[in-house]
Amino acid sequence: MTDPLVGTLIDDRYLVVSRIARGGMATVYIAHDQRLDRDVALKVMHPHLADGALGADFVARFRREARAAARLSHPGLVAVHDQGIAGEVSYLTMEYVPGSNLRTRMSSPPPLSVGEVLVVIESILDALGAVHRENLVHRDLKPENVLLSQDGRIKVTDFGLARAITEVTAASTGTMMGTVAYLSPELIATGQGDARADVYAAGIMLHELLTGAPPFSGTTPIQIALQHLHADMPPVSGQVPALPVEIDELVAALTARDTSDRPGDATAALGEVRRVHALLDETTLSLTVPSPLDVIRPPLRSSIGESTELDRESVTAAEHPATTTGAALDPDTTHTLALRLHSTTSLQRGPITPETGTALAPVRATPPPAGLHATVGIRPSTTRLRRRLVATAIVLIVLAAGGTGGYLWYQNVGPGAYTTVPTGTVATASTVATQKLSEAGLSVLTHEAYSDTVPTGEVIDAAPQPGERIRESGTVTLTVSKGVEHFTVPEKLIGQDKSDAGTLIEEAGFSLGKATTEYYDDVAKGKVTAVSVPEGSSQPHDTVVTLTVSGGPAPVTVPDVTGVTEDEAKASLESVGLRMDRSESRYDDTVPKGSVISQSPKARSKGHRKDTIEVVVSRGPTLVTVPSVVRMSEADATETLKDAGFEVSVNRYLNGILDTVRFQDVDGGTKAPRGSTVTITVW
Repeated sequence: MTDPLVGTLIDDRYLVVSRIARGGMATVYIAHDQRLDRDVALKVMHPHLADGALGADFVARFRREARAAARLSHPGLVAVHDQGIAGEVSYLTMEYVPGSNLRTRMSSPPPLSVGEVLVVIESILDALGAVHRENLVHRDLKPENVLLSQDGRIKVTDFGLARAITEVTAASTGTMMGTVAYLSPELIATGQGDARADVYAAGIMLHELLTGAPPFSGTTPIQIALQHLHADMPPVSGQVPALPVEIDELVAALTARDTSDRPGDATAALGEVRRVHALLDETTLSLTVPSPLDVIRPPLRSSIGESTELDRESVTAAEHPATTTGAALDPDTTHTLALRLHSTTSLQRGPITPETGTALAPVRATPPPAGLHATVGIRPSTTRLRRRLVATAIVLIVLAAGGTGGYLWYQNVGPGAYTTVPTGTVATASTVATQKLSEAGLSVLTHEAYSDTVPTGEVIDAAPQPGERIRESGTVTLTVSKGVEHFTVPEKLIGQDKSDAGTLIEEAGFSLGKATTEYYDDVAKGKVTAVSVPEGSSQPHDTVVTLTVSGGPAPVTVPDVTGVTEDEAKASLESVGLRMDRSESRYDDTVPKGSVISQSPKARSKGHRKDTIEVVVSRGPTLVTVPSVVRMSEADATETLKDAGFEVSVNRYLNGILDTVRFQDVDGGTKAPRGSTVTITVW
């Protein structure tokens, strides 16, 4: 059946090209942004979400969450471009990421290695860190929401819409949306969760990536939810014995049931993953993990990746079930995903489709089957209301009858029994704070966190705060400082390329300062020659690590060595770090023998130490053949020699009485430098 939106123009801007996915809250299309001439992912909210009493609340929250998501900027997050409502269509436009998702990759060959799994989780947590720094929470982190682009990038998607529908339904109906395999215990129990709920989901994904399946399984979502609430996380080494204890401890830390035992946010979790990653040897990192196809799990009526509604009262009822009299669920027809106060809402399962892997028919309300309330332990709403009215009436009667005594009972013994958190429990030693709280009759839970300002062992914060009201015998959670967080400086940075060393420093958690350049005759340009802190040392996390990088040989100006002797030229060039090479020698009538005729590079040009300057050295004037002038008259001989380029000196014997050249000191026919002197003897 053709999708009615395909081929339409949304908001006079987005031309819908094709449908690519359909989920429980929205349908996703490829659309072409005609204004900016680019393809985008167009997510259209299902119309029924905007209908009814909650519709206006959802649309308003949808807009706010879309704006919040649009503020996020990180290469590991799918960018939100636009949001709007056009007629009946509420939509988001996002960056279009061609490729697949992590769920598909997990089931595709070749299998991932432990090292690759850790890199995936690090990339996810790095992106989530940007979200948490903006005081936002994803709440529906799962492999389907981790996209793998065609160029290998990892991107987290689906902010805004899931959060918006969760907030509205939780506030109005006590029903919680989410993918049950990845929901944290606090989300299941109360519907409330902070950044640590995302850390929990990332830990579940890490477990699934390493073992091929989520840690908990069951035939109904409630069975799985109860395991999240009460069961210890099974160690991954129980399914993959080759994995070391460090991996077990990492998964356990990320998925601790008590939120105070988890890293406070994705950035803190990323630090833990990187720390474990650095501890593992190459053999462990190269281990391949099981494929989901290799792991047999009990069937769940809803897909692992399918968002599920859980009524918290249903979870409570399932913990204490009444005698079971209801009929068994038919796996081929209907699976109850949400148990509400007034009716049972069921989702009709359809055939598996290529777009989503699961097709869900529209939500429909059905009368509860016989025995259903007994099966799950839920009384009809009228019974619950009657009991509340009776309880309220009893309290009022007691108060009226007892007067002052009843009021004092209510305040000091009954539900009104409150005290205040003692002062002096923050910015003091944890032992002192614990003693004060114990003396006040309060229980204490502590968890540690790094602090740049609070000394180790002192309390950073208390919840509730000092002076705030708290139930007598209540519990105060203290956040105790672990001091300034330290990271280890990588080793063997010296000698590496600047870019490679910088990457290692940033991956270790440090900020990279502006590099200092120094010149070295014997170190290639771009190589690291020094680090501002010792390699392998432990340094505060906010340490800025600065590299000293070789600029290669220092720049110099080439001196002028023409016209000086070869030895003088060599000395002049070597004085500035240059080398000289006598490329050739030739005759020159103007430059004396042994002096430099020319140089390359030319004088006053720019060069670097250790560069070679080629010089041409003069061999003196050009050699020419000396003419024979014996037996010529003095005048003829002189003219002949001068015409040949020589100077003439005359030696007259007997005053040259016969005017005939008898001798010449350079024999005719031999070669002599042009301009040299030939002496003739005249009789």
